[in-house]
Amino acid sequence: MNATVTREEIHEQVESRVRTVFEANAARSADYGEGYAQLWRSAAEHVLGGKLLRPRLVVDLHAGLLDGAPERPPLDVVIELAAAVEILHYAFLLHDDVIDGDTHRRGKPNLIGTLRSANPGLDRRAADHWATTGAVLMGDLLLSAVHQMFARLDLDADRRTRLLDLLDHTIAETVAGEYADVGLSDGVITPDLQTILTMTARKTATYTFEFPLRLAAVLAGAAPPIEARLAATAQHLGIAFQLQDDALSVFGDAAEHGKEPYSDLREGKETALIAYARMTSAWTAIRPGLGDPNLTADGAAAIRGHLRRCGAEAFVQQLVAEQIAAARAGLADDDLLLPSSARKTLADLISRIEGRVS
Repeated sequence: MNATVTREEIHEQVESRVRTVFEANAARSADYGEGYAQLWRSAAEHVLGGKLLRPRLVVDLHAGLLDGAPERPPLDVVIELAAAVEILHYAFLLHDDVIDGDTHRRGKPNLIGTLRSANPGLDRRAADHWATTGAVLMGDLLLSAVHQMFARLDLDADRRTRLLDLLDHTIAETVAGEYADVGLSDGVITPDLQTILTMTARKTATYTFEFPLRLAAVLAGAAPPIEARLAATAQHLGIAFQLQDDALSVFGDAAEHGKEPYSDLREGKETALIAYARMTSAWTAIRPGLGDPNLTADGAAAIRGHLRRCGAEAFVQQLVAEQIAAARAGLADDDLLLPSSARKTLADLISRIEGRVS
Protein backbone atom coordinates (compact mmCIF):
# COMPACT_ATOMS: atom_id res chain seq x y z
CA MET A 1 0.00 0.00 0.00
CA ASN A 2 1.26 3.47 -0.83
CA ALA A 3 2.86 4.87 2.34
CA THR A 4 1.10 8.18 1.83
CA VAL A 5 -2.34 6.57 2.06
CA THR A 6 -3.43 5.10 5.39
CA ARG A 7 -5.73 2.14 5.73
CA GLU A 8 -8.36 4.31 7.40
CA GLU A 9 -8.30 6.64 4.41
CA ILE A 10 -8.83 3.65 2.14
CA HIS A 11 -11.73 2.47 4.30
CA GLU A 12 -13.26 5.95 3.92
CA GLN A 13 -12.81 5.69 0.16
CA VAL A 14 -14.63 2.34 0.21
CA GLU A 15 -17.58 3.94 2.02
CA SER A 16 -17.52 6.82 -0.45
CA ARG A 17 -17.59 4.41 -3.40
CA VAL A 18 -20.58 2.54 -1.89
CA ARG A 19 -22.44 5.85 -1.55
CA THR A 20 -21.60 6.76 -5.15
CA VAL A 21 -23.13 3.52 -6.44
CA PHE A 22 -26.39 4.26 -4.63
CA GLU A 23 -26.43 7.92 -5.57
CA ALA A 24 -25.90 7.11 -9.25
CA ASN A 25 -28.73 4.59 -9.22
CA ALA A 26 -31.01 6.95 -7.32
CA ALA A 27 -30.39 9.65 -9.92
CA ARG A 28 -31.23 7.26 -12.78
CA SER A 29 -34.33 5.96 -11.00
CA ALA A 30 -36.22 9.25 -11.32
CA ASP A 31 -37.45 8.22 -14.77
CA TYR A 32 -39.33 5.30 -13.21
CA GLY A 33 -41.41 7.28 -10.76
CA GLU A 34 -41.10 8.71 -7.29
CA GLY A 35 -41.79 5.40 -5.53
CA TYR A 36 -38.86 3.73 -7.26
CA ALA A 37 -36.58 6.70 -6.62
CA GLN A 38 -37.57 6.65 -2.94
CA LEU A 39 -36.66 2.96 -2.77
CA TRP A 40 -33.10 3.74 -3.82
CA ARG A 41 -32.85 6.73 -1.49
CA SER A 42 -34.12 4.69 1.45
CA ALA A 43 -31.72 1.85 0.67
CA ALA A 44 -28.85 4.35 0.53
CA GLU A 45 -29.66 5.42 4.08
CA HIS A 46 -29.34 1.85 5.35
CA VAL A 47 -26.45 0.35 3.39
CA LEU A 48 -23.74 1.85 5.64
CA GLY A 49 -23.53 1.95 9.40
CA GLY A 50 -22.05 -1.47 10.03
CA LYS A 51 -18.46 -2.33 10.86
CA LEU A 52 -17.37 -2.89 7.24
CA LEU A 53 -15.86 -6.19 8.34
CA ARG A 54 -15.74 -7.76 4.89
CA PRO A 55 -14.35 -4.84 2.84
CA ARG A 56 -11.82 -4.13 5.57
CA LEU A 57 -10.61 -7.73 5.28
CA VAL A 58 -10.14 -7.30 1.53
CA VAL A 59 -8.19 -4.07 1.96
CA ASP A 60 -6.09 -5.10 4.96
CA LEU A 61 -5.18 -8.61 3.86
CA HIS A 62 -4.41 -7.46 0.33
CA ALA A 63 -1.95 -4.94 1.78
CA GLY A 64 -0.53 -7.57 4.13
CA LEU A 65 0.03 -10.09 1.35
CA LEU A 66 1.88 -7.50 -0.72
CA ASP A 67 3.91 -6.53 2.37
CA GLY A 68 5.57 -3.46 0.92
CA ALA A 69 5.65 -4.57 -2.71
CA PRO A 70 4.51 -2.10 -5.40
CA GLU A 71 0.74 -1.72 -5.44
CA ARG A 72 -0.68 -4.50 -7.58
CA PRO A 73 -3.32 -3.95 -8.90
CA PRO A 74 -4.05 -0.20 -8.74
CA LEU A 75 -5.62 1.07 -5.55
CA ASP A 76 -8.88 2.00 -7.24
CA VAL A 77 -9.39 -1.67 -8.17
CA VAL A 78 -8.99 -2.70 -4.52
CA ILE A 79 -11.49 -0.03 -3.45
CA GLU A 80 -13.98 -1.05 -6.14
CA LEU A 81 -13.79 -4.70 -5.11
CA ALA A 82 -14.10 -3.89 -1.41
CA ALA A 83 -17.14 -1.70 -2.10
CA ALA A 84 -18.73 -4.49 -4.13
CA VAL A 85 -18.23 -6.89 -1.20
CA GLU A 86 -20.11 -4.53 1.13
CA ILE A 87 -22.94 -4.09 -1.37
CA LEU A 88 -23.23 -7.87 -1.70
CA HIS A 89 -23.45 -8.08 2.10
CA TYR A 90 -26.31 -5.59 2.10
CA ALA A 91 -28.13 -7.52 -0.64
CA PHE A 92 -27.94 -10.65 1.50
CA LEU A 93 -29.16 -8.73 4.56
CA LEU A 94 -32.19 -7.44 2.66
CA HIS A 95 -33.23 -10.92 1.59
CA ASP A 96 -32.47 -12.30 5.05
CA ASP A 97 -34.74 -9.70 6.67
CA VAL A 98 -37.58 -10.66 4.33
CA ILE A 99 -37.13 -14.36 5.08
CA ASP A 100 -36.97 -13.78 8.83
CA GLY A 101 -39.71 -11.15 8.92
CA ASP A 102 -37.37 -8.67 10.66
CA THR A 103 -38.12 -4.95 10.64
CA HIS A 104 -35.09 -3.77 12.62
CA ARG A 105 -31.35 -4.11 12.23
CA ARG A 106 -28.46 -2.47 14.07
CA GLY A 107 -30.94 -1.23 16.66
CA LYS A 108 -33.13 0.78 14.26
CA PRO A 109 -35.71 0.19 11.52
CA ASN A 110 -34.26 -1.61 8.52
CA LEU A 111 -35.37 -0.95 4.94
CA ILE A 112 -38.57 -2.94 5.46
CA GLY A 113 -39.41 -1.02 8.63
CA THR A 114 -38.65 2.29 6.94
CA LEU A 115 -40.75 1.58 3.85
CA ARG A 116 -43.64 0.32 5.96
CA SER A 117 -43.78 3.44 8.13
CA ALA A 118 -43.36 5.74 5.11
CA ASN A 119 -46.85 4.86 3.92
CA PRO A 120 -49.19 5.55 6.86
CA GLY A 121 -52.24 5.64 4.61
CA LEU A 122 -51.95 1.94 3.75
CA ASP A 123 -53.50 -0.78 5.86
CA ARG A 124 -51.08 -3.12 7.63
CA ARG A 125 -51.24 -5.91 5.06
CA ALA A 126 -50.65 -3.59 2.11
CA ALA A 127 -47.87 -1.72 3.93
CA ASP A 128 -46.10 -5.00 4.79
CA HIS A 129 -46.43 -6.25 1.21
CA TRP A 130 -45.09 -2.98 -0.22
CA ALA A 131 -42.15 -2.95 2.19
CA THR A 132 -41.10 -6.57 1.74
CA THR A 133 -41.48 -6.27 -2.03
CA GLY A 134 -39.13 -3.29 -1.97
CA ALA A 135 -36.54 -5.23 0.04
CA VAL A 136 -36.68 -8.26 -2.27
CA LEU A 137 -36.36 -6.19 -5.42
CA MET A 138 -33.60 -4.00 -4.01
CA GLY A 139 -31.65 -7.12 -3.07
CA ASP A 140 -32.05 -8.39 -6.63
CA LEU A 141 -30.90 -5.07 -8.06
CA LEU A 142 -27.82 -5.06 -5.86
CA LEU A 143 -26.83 -8.60 -6.85
CA SER A 144 -26.89 -7.39 -10.44
CA ALA A 145 -24.88 -4.29 -9.52
CA VAL A 146 -22.21 -6.38 -7.80
CA HIS A 147 -21.79 -8.60 -10.85
CA GLN A 148 -21.37 -5.47 -12.98
CA MET A 149 -18.71 -4.12 -10.63
CA PHE A 150 -16.75 -7.39 -10.78
CA ALA A 151 -17.07 -7.74 -14.55
CA ARG A 152 -15.79 -4.20 -15.16
CA LEU A 153 -12.68 -4.43 -12.96
CA ASP A 154 -9.57 -3.20 -14.74
CA LEU A 155 -7.70 -6.51 -14.52
CA ASP A 156 -6.35 -9.13 -16.88
CA ALA A 157 -8.99 -11.55 -18.14
CA ASP A 158 -7.70 -14.53 -16.13
CA ARG A 159 -7.75 -12.73 -12.80
CA ARG A 160 -11.13 -11.14 -13.46
CA THR A 161 -12.57 -14.57 -14.35
CA ARG A 162 -11.19 -16.04 -11.11
CA LEU A 163 -12.87 -13.26 -9.15
CA LEU A 164 -16.16 -13.77 -10.97
CA ASP A 165 -15.96 -17.50 -10.25
CA LEU A 166 -15.43 -16.70 -6.57
CA LEU A 167 -18.46 -14.43 -6.62
CA ASP A 168 -20.58 -17.15 -8.20
CA HIS A 169 -19.34 -19.74 -5.69
CA THR A 170 -20.07 -17.39 -2.80
CA ILE A 171 -23.63 -16.59 -3.87
CA ALA A 172 -24.39 -20.28 -4.51
CA GLU A 173 -23.02 -21.35 -1.11
CA THR A 174 -24.79 -18.57 0.76
CA VAL A 175 -28.14 -19.25 -0.89
CA ALA A 176 -27.78 -22.98 -0.19
CA GLY A 177 -26.99 -22.20 3.44
CA GLU A 178 -29.95 -19.84 3.79
CA TYR A 179 -32.29 -22.35 2.19
CA ALA A 180 -31.06 -25.05 4.57
CA ASP A 181 -31.51 -22.67 7.51
CA VAL A 182 -35.16 -22.17 6.61
CA GLY A 183 -35.59 -25.90 5.98
CA LEU A 184 -34.24 -26.65 9.43
CA SER A 185 -36.50 -24.10 11.11
CA ASP A 186 -39.58 -25.28 9.20
CA GLY A 187 -38.99 -28.95 9.93
CA VAL A 188 -38.20 -29.91 6.33
CA ILE A 189 -34.63 -30.91 7.22
CA THR A 190 -33.69 -33.03 10.24
CA PRO A 191 -31.99 -30.68 12.75
CA ASP A 192 -28.93 -32.69 13.82
CA LEU A 193 -25.79 -30.86 14.93
CA GLN A 194 -23.63 -31.70 11.90
CA THR A 195 -26.30 -30.49 9.49
CA ILE A 196 -26.58 -27.26 11.44
CA LEU A 197 -22.79 -26.72 11.38
CA THR A 198 -22.67 -27.41 7.64
CA MET A 199 -25.47 -24.90 7.10
CA THR A 200 -23.56 -22.40 9.23
CA ALA A 201 -20.41 -22.79 7.16
CA ARG A 202 -22.30 -22.19 3.93
CA LYS A 203 -24.52 -19.37 5.17
CA THR A 204 -21.95 -17.33 7.08
CA ALA A 205 -18.37 -18.57 6.74
CA THR A 206 -18.20 -18.49 2.96
CA TYR A 207 -19.28 -14.93 2.28
CA THR A 208 -18.16 -13.28 5.52
CA PHE A 209 -14.62 -14.66 5.68
CA GLU A 210 -13.66 -17.01 2.85
CA PHE A 211 -14.86 -14.64 0.13
CA PRO A 212 -12.95 -11.48 1.19
CA LEU A 213 -9.80 -13.40 2.15
CA ARG A 214 -9.65 -15.28 -1.14
CA LEU A 215 -10.43 -12.10 -3.09
CA ALA A 216 -7.45 -10.43 -1.44
CA ALA A 217 -5.27 -13.42 -2.29
CA VAL A 218 -6.26 -13.39 -5.96
CA LEU A 219 -5.71 -9.62 -6.20
CA ALA A 220 -2.28 -9.90 -4.57
CA GLY A 221 -1.21 -12.79 -6.77
CA ALA A 222 -0.75 -15.13 -3.79
CA ALA A 223 0.26 -18.74 -4.43
CA PRO A 224 -2.54 -21.34 -4.52
CA PRO A 225 -1.45 -22.99 -1.22
CA ILE A 226 -1.87 -19.64 0.54
CA GLU A 227 -5.33 -19.14 -0.94
CA ALA A 228 -6.30 -22.68 0.11
CA ARG A 229 -5.10 -22.12 3.67
CA LEU A 230 -6.92 -18.81 3.87
CA ALA A 231 -10.10 -20.59 2.79
CA ALA A 232 -9.69 -23.22 5.51
CA THR A 233 -8.98 -20.60 8.18
CA ALA A 234 -11.99 -18.61 7.02
CA GLN A 235 -14.29 -21.61 7.46
CA HIS A 236 -13.22 -22.01 11.11
CA LEU A 237 -13.69 -18.30 11.77
CA GLY A 238 -17.05 -18.18 10.04
CA ILE A 239 -18.46 -21.07 12.04
CA ALA A 240 -17.19 -19.48 15.27
CA PHE A 241 -18.70 -16.13 14.25
CA GLN A 242 -22.16 -17.58 13.54
CA LEU A 243 -22.15 -19.70 16.70
CA GLN A 244 -21.42 -16.51 18.62
CA ASP A 245 -24.29 -14.75 16.83
CA ASP A 246 -26.65 -17.56 17.80
CA ALA A 247 -25.55 -17.31 21.43
CA LEU A 248 -25.72 -13.51 21.46
CA SER A 249 -29.29 -13.60 20.16
CA VAL A 250 -30.29 -15.54 23.28
CA PHE A 251 -27.79 -14.50 25.94
CA GLY A 252 -26.38 -11.20 24.68
CA ASP A 253 -27.39 -7.58 25.12
CA ALA A 254 -29.77 -6.57 22.33
CA ALA A 255 -28.60 -2.95 22.64
CA GLU A 256 -25.10 -4.12 21.69
CA HIS A 257 -25.76 -6.72 19.00
CA GLY A 258 -28.60 -4.75 17.35
CA LYS A 259 -30.98 -7.65 16.65
CA GLU A 260 -34.53 -7.78 17.92
CA PRO A 261 -34.40 -9.43 21.39
CA TYR A 262 -34.97 -13.19 21.24
CA SER A 263 -35.87 -13.04 17.55
CA ASP A 264 -34.18 -16.41 16.92
CA LEU A 265 -36.35 -18.05 19.59
CA ARG A 266 -39.53 -16.50 18.20
CA GLU A 267 -38.60 -17.61 14.68
CA GLY A 268 -37.76 -21.14 15.88
CA LYS A 269 -34.26 -21.07 14.42
CA GLU A 270 -32.45 -24.39 14.62
CA THR A 271 -29.06 -23.51 16.06
CA ALA A 272 -26.32 -25.49 17.81
CA LEU A 273 -27.86 -24.34 21.09
CA ILE A 274 -31.17 -25.95 20.18
CA ALA A 275 -29.53 -29.08 18.74
CA TYR A 276 -27.78 -29.67 22.04
CA ALA A 277 -30.90 -28.92 24.09
CA ARG A 278 -32.86 -31.52 22.11
CA MET A 279 -30.63 -34.19 23.63
CA THR A 280 -31.35 -33.12 27.22
CA SER A 281 -34.27 -33.37 29.64
CA ALA A 282 -34.73 -29.58 29.30
CA TRP A 283 -36.18 -30.02 25.82
CA THR A 284 -39.72 -30.68 27.04
CA ALA A 285 -39.73 -27.26 28.72
CA ILE A 286 -38.08 -25.47 25.76
CA ARG A 287 -40.04 -26.94 22.87
CA PRO A 288 -43.49 -25.33 23.47
CA GLY A 289 -42.19 -21.74 23.24
CA LEU A 290 -39.68 -22.22 20.43
CA GLY A 291 -41.02 -20.74 17.21
CA ASP A 292 -43.91 -18.94 18.92
CA PRO A 293 -44.15 -15.49 17.26
CA ASN A 294 -45.97 -14.23 20.36
CA LEU A 295 -43.30 -15.43 22.77
CA THR A 296 -43.09 -12.89 25.59
CA ALA A 297 -39.91 -11.52 27.12
CA ASP A 298 -40.62 -13.56 30.25
CA GLY A 299 -41.16 -16.71 28.20
CA ALA A 300 -37.95 -16.11 26.26
CA ALA A 301 -36.05 -15.51 29.48
CA ALA A 302 -37.35 -18.84 30.78
CA ILE A 303 -36.07 -20.62 27.67
CA ARG A 304 -32.74 -18.87 28.09
CA GLY A 305 -32.55 -20.19 31.65
CA HIS A 306 -33.24 -23.75 30.49
CA LEU A 307 -30.60 -23.48 27.75
CA ARG A 308 -28.06 -22.28 30.26
CA ARG A 309 -28.83 -24.90 32.93
CA CYS A 310 -28.88 -27.84 30.52
CA GLY A 311 -25.38 -26.98 29.32
CA ALA A 312 -26.25 -25.73 25.83
CA GLU A 313 -24.57 -22.35 26.35
CA ALA A 314 -21.36 -23.93 27.64
CA PHE A 315 -21.42 -26.45 24.78
CA VAL A 316 -21.59 -23.71 22.13
CA GLN A 317 -18.87 -21.73 23.89
CA GLN A 318 -16.68 -24.82 23.66
CA LEU A 319 -17.44 -25.20 19.96
CA VAL A 320 -16.44 -21.57 19.41
CA ALA A 321 -13.18 -22.12 21.32
CA GLU A 322 -12.38 -25.17 19.19
CA GLN A 323 -12.95 -23.29 15.94
CA ILE A 324 -10.80 -20.37 17.13
CA ALA A 325 -8.03 -22.78 18.15
CA ALA A 326 -8.16 -24.48 14.73
CA ALA A 327 -7.86 -21.11 12.99
CA ARG A 328 -4.85 -20.20 15.12
CA ALA A 329 -3.20 -23.56 14.49
CA GLY A 330 -3.47 -23.08 10.75
CA LEU A 331 -2.00 -19.61 10.98
CA ALA A 332 0.97 -20.91 13.03
CA ASP A 333 1.99 -23.39 10.32
CA ASP A 334 5.65 -22.63 9.55
CA ASP A 335 5.32 -24.22 6.10
CA LEU A 336 2.86 -21.52 5.10
CA LEU A 337 4.84 -18.81 3.32
CA LEU A 338 2.64 -16.00 4.55
CA PRO A 339 4.13 -12.50 4.89
CA SER A 340 4.37 -11.24 8.47
CA SER A 341 1.96 -8.37 7.79
CA ALA A 342 -0.66 -10.80 6.53
CA ARG A 343 -0.14 -13.03 9.58
CA LYS A 344 -0.70 -10.03 11.83
CA THR A 345 -3.89 -9.05 9.99
CA LEU A 346 -5.27 -12.56 10.46
CA ALA A 347 -4.11 -12.81 14.07
CA ASP A 348 -5.84 -9.52 14.87
CA LEU A 349 -9.02 -10.81 13.18
CA ILE A 350 -8.96 -14.00 15.25
CA SER A 351 -8.53 -12.01 18.45
CA ARG A 352 -11.44 -9.71 17.60
CA ILE A 353 -13.73 -12.65 16.92
CA GLU A 354 -12.64 -14.45 20.06
CA GLY A 355 -13.70 -11.58 22.30
CA ARG A 356 -16.71 -10.21 20.44
CA VAL A 357 -19.91 -9.25 22.28
CA SER A 358 -21.83 -7.74 19.36
